[in-house]
Amino acid sequence: MDTLLSSSSSMVVRSPLPPVRTIASPSKVYSAAARFSSTPSVNGFRRNHLQLPRPFTSSSVPKFSIRCGAGVREIKESEFQSTVLESNRPVLVEFVATWCGPCRLISPAMESIAQEYGDKLEVVKIDHDANPQLIEEYKVYGLPTLILFKDGQEVAESRREGAITKAKLKAYVDSLLETISVA
Repeated sequence: MDTLLSSSSSMVVRSPLPPVRTIASPSKVYSAAARFSSTPSVNGFRRNHLQLPRPFTSSSVPKFSIRCGAGVREIKESEFQSTVLESNRPVLVEFVATWCGPCRLISPAMESIAQEYGDKLEVVKIDHDANPQLIEEYKVYGLPTLILFKDGQEVAESRREGAITKAKLKAYVDSLLETISVA
């Protein structure tokens, strides 16, 4: 049983638990991600020391992939002509990347739009990194980028860059569909 003593003479606490750690110098500050562990005893004394987290290695870095579900389909450059430019229906193209946080953020909203407007338009995703010619041809500078195509042409003022809420995405698609039905 250990005894903890404070500088105050009136405070003595007995604890059945071993000390969590010992600090040699109170001036040392370590990150919250650090872990304490025991090392083998040296001269009969057990020392606690700080293990810092290891940096990411190529095998420990999380891998992401483009995930498509609920009516959204991923296409490549070779499929762009037949899927987008030769389509009889309007096609909403979303340019994304696996490393893009905002792209992953709006993915559920895009899936919802694909389900809700499935009879009016088709929704496809194009991976930014795997399709550099399309990125260059359509001058995609920010991600995610949304572009609506109808009759093989980009609909004027349909381009939208950056993350968007589901409500604003729905309003955006409604206004685009209204614009192309009037024209």
